[in-house]
Amino acid sequence: MLTCSWLALIGIIVASSIQVRFWEVAPGSAESVSDRLGFTKEALAQITRYPSSNSVLFVTAFGGQMTALETFVGSIDPDVEIQSYEERFGKSTPGGQQQLGFQSMTTAKQIAEYVAFTRLGLEATFELGDIIVEEVVCLEVAVTLSACNQLQPGDTLVSFDGKAIPTLADLAPLMNGYEPGDVVTLGVIPHMESEAQERRVQLIESPDEPGRTIIGFIPADTRTVVLPFEVTIDTDRIGGPSAGLAFTLALLDEMTPGDLFGGVKVAATGTMNEDETIGAIGALRQKAVAVKAAGAKLFLVPKSQSSDELSAAREVLGSSVKLVTVANLDEALAVLESMGGSGLTNATISL
Repeated sequence: MLTCSWLALIGIIVASSIQVRFWEVAPGSAESVSDRLGFTKEALAQITRYPSSNSVLFVTAFGGQMTALETFVGSIDPDVEIQSYEERFGKSTPGGQQQLGFQSMTTAKQIAEYVAFTRLGLEATFELGDIIVEEVVCLEVAVTLSACNQLQPGDTLVSFDGKAIPTLADLAPLMNGYEPGDVVTLGVIPHMESEAQERRVQLIESPDEPGRTIIGFIPADTRTVVLPFEVTIDTDRIGGPSAGLAFTLALLDEMTPGDLFGGVKVAATGTMNEDETIGAIGALRQKAVAVKAAGAKLFLVPKSQSSDELSAAREVLGSSVKLVTVANLDEALAVLESMGGSGLTNATISL
């Protein structure tokens, strides 16, 4: 028995130190947005900040490469999803996906600022950024020179047949006159590199818009917002766009008097679009675990989540946390006001 015990212990130690090609999606954390907001001296000279003692929580899920032991434990834990390398990264790489995750978090902050400022009557505009590949478009039969084979997520496109393309607005008119099957030369800066390379790419017909010629990639949203004064949101090394709704609500709360959350501990998840609609997110069950552990009483989630995802989240939350689905910012604000929040009636700022 002693020998078996020692062998089992050694097996556990070895299994806990050997990484395998599986990644987990596990419960993360639910943290106050207010603690991460920063208003510059320039901003405070123009507006009044109303620091929140009850800020909305933004929610994360954890995802890392697993050891053999973690894979076994995760396989029997209903709150952990195990993904293979292909399921996790597709045609991307760990580094490329991490870059895109940080980029999408940056975009989430930018859009949250845009929506909050415009809702309060402040001027806010977008400027286009670099053309970064977020996803490649692969047809059923991909030719050798297709973007599916020649580009990678995280690549930055800088030229099209010898002409500079600083933004998507510069690329669009250059595509006129080209047909599916034409081969063009793209200037590409690969992920984590600084020097451009030339890539020959065969154009394809859009699978969604027959008759439209495309290169064959989906661009990342790299826009930046131009504001009358600077507000910062410190997200450290957290990636992904799912905190957009929480960021927007926190900014509105801190830039207006009253308590938007009515003394209720509120968590929120969902992407925020510039038209104030709220988009679906991933890992809802895992985020529900974090919300319950944080002691929140209300969890705002996108209405566009699937019924299975919503059922799983409600199962986790039980009766201790009220889950409410919202499709846009107006619906989220109405829910908060119905729970005792101060609302944004006549809340405008003039500079």
